[in-house]
Amino acid sequence: MAFFALYFIVSFLSIGIGGYYLLKKEFPEQDPLQIVNSFLIFAILGDLIVRYLMQKLPIMNIKPMLILPIKKRSLVHFVLGKSTFSFFNFMSLFFYIPFAIVLIKEGYDTPGIIGWLLAMLFIIQAINFLNFLINKNNIAFWVIAVGTAGLIALQNFEILDVRIYSQRIFDAIVANPPLAIIPLGVALVLYYLNFNLLKNKVYLDDAVSKKIKEATSADLSWADRLGDVAPFIKNDIRLIWRNKRTKTVFLMSFLFLFYGLIFFDNPIYREKMPGFLLFAALFVTGGFTLNYGQFVPAWDSSYYKMLMSQNIRYRKFLESKWFLMVAMTTILYFLSIPYLYYGVDIFLMITAGAIFNIGFNSLFLLFAGSFNRKRIDLEKSGFSNMQGTSATQFLIIIPLMVLPMLLFWVFDKFVSTNAGLIAVASLGIIGLLFKNYFMNLIEKKYIKDKYAAIHAFDQKS
Repeated sequence: MAFFALYFIVSFLSIGIGGYYLLKKEFPEQDPLQIVNSFLIFAILGDLIVRYLMQKLPIMNIKPMLILPIKKRSLVHFVLGKSTFSFFNFMSLFFYIPFAIVLIKEGYDTPGIIGWLLAMLFIIQAINFLNFLINKNNIAFWVIAVGTAGLIALQNFEILDVRIYSQRIFDAIVANPPLAIIPLGVALVLYYLNFNLLKNKVYLDDAVSKKIKEATSADLSWADRLGDVAPFIKNDIRLIWRNKRTKTVFLMSFLFLFYGLIFFDNPIYREKMPGFLLFAALFVTGGFTLNYGQFVPAWDSSYYKMLMSQNIRYRKFLESKWFLMVAMTTILYFLSIPYLYYGVDIFLMITAGAIFNIGFNSLFLLFAGSFNRKRIDLEKSGFSNMQGTSATQFLIIIPLMVLPMLLFWVFDKFVSTNAGLIAVASLGIIGLLFKNYFMNLIEKKYIKDKYAAIHAFDQKS
């Protein structure tokens, strides 16, 4: 986590320092500040979504203090005040502050840039307090996520120029620095709303206590037609839907559908880096496979010992995982049909990626899972949670992502783009044709390491 934090800090700092000159070089006829202002609405909404998914609220930190003679008002101010120093609040500053300094150095109006920078600081805090209000509210999250995707679609399909409105708003702040007081007022209002909300919930048996919900059963009789793997598939579906971390993986896989919007409409990737288009195509249909498959069989670590003591064939247990990954990849593939808007060539790339995910990635992830030795607590959130992660998860990225990109690049450069797609899809087809052979090898590997896995999953620390 420290490595990734350092990576993003260096990235934002580099963009903040060099962004002005890069934009000036690429778009000499446009004002770099206006270009940045036109994208700020998307950056703000993206920041809110990332915070919802990853930022941990510090409410549990005050639980030991509730039995001490400290006023609730002080405790609530402590929680809200501590949140203002969150890592997520500082991350954006590594871009905004250097960028503002460069703008002043290049001759922009100093009071206007300072007003713009203060407005961004206040907006960051407003997003922080807004996240407090909507966190754990799935409806609010999906409204924001769908709304953001809708604005991106309106912009990309040239139905509505969202960027021009974003530019006008922040250009107005640069021209009239006192307008920075508006985001300050929004931040203070959100702080006040949070204060009143938390003050009435700071009790051991309320906001800081764990909520236990009664599990509900769904009709999964349709799975019976799948034969011997049906009981395992039913068990996996219940596991996914009833636990926080697996449900997070399931829901996030649909967000990966929009990953292509970042790459497919960018002429730089089309003309100079087509390999990254394949990278995006793999993620569009492989969100579930990549995130769920890399933690097999650790999802079942809580009852793995009991499972391994039953009179069952390991092959059926593995095939249920494979079936789920293939089924979700297929569903996501059909949901990706609207990408035809970007051209048949892009959709063929998504098709090749889907075949590769089904035939190669699903089997390789099952094999890599035999090396998993980290227990997973399913009740913990899947966001900003590294439990169950080991070097295995990072090493398997090489064959999962680098191999198809490298294969596509070689054929695309020396033969043709279609040859590259055929080469990538062929690996998936080979995996499907020899599925039984590979599954037998994978089953033997799991059986060989069964007792080592049982011992590892039994370690709770």
